[in-house]
Amino acid sequence: MQIGKLDHVNVRTTQLDTMIDWYTTVLGMRSGDRPDFPFPGAWMYAGDNAAVHLVGISGPPATGSETELKLEHFAFSASGSAAFEEKLQALDVRYERGTLAAANLLQINLWDPDGNHIHIDFAADE
Repeated sequence: MQIGKLDHVNVRTTQLDTMIDWYTTVLGMRSGDRPDFPFPGAWMYAGDNAAVHLVGISGPPATGSETELKLEHFAFSASGSAAFEEKLQALDVRYERGTLAAANLLQINLWDPDGNHIHIDFAADE
């Protein structure tokens, strides 16, 4: 067996509608087909891939990776960094910009409404 590319991440949240809106508005993903599970949720698609599976839970607000989870972040590769930064600024979304020169990457780090760290990787020379 050989592992391929990561298929998806599963994110539990107490604010399902807010998270669906954020992944749609900020990252440009869309909510799409999802099996009829016996619990609330949404599959957020990047192109044809259901890359983020949101699971609605009840209880105290979710807190993000800094408190209970061992996953520090997940990442997407993308193109169009200038337009993405303009969009983040227009939406007043907090983000941090970094470069990884050895890998020719520009990384845009941001956090969803539950505090999950996501970074978007762009070719630094695009």
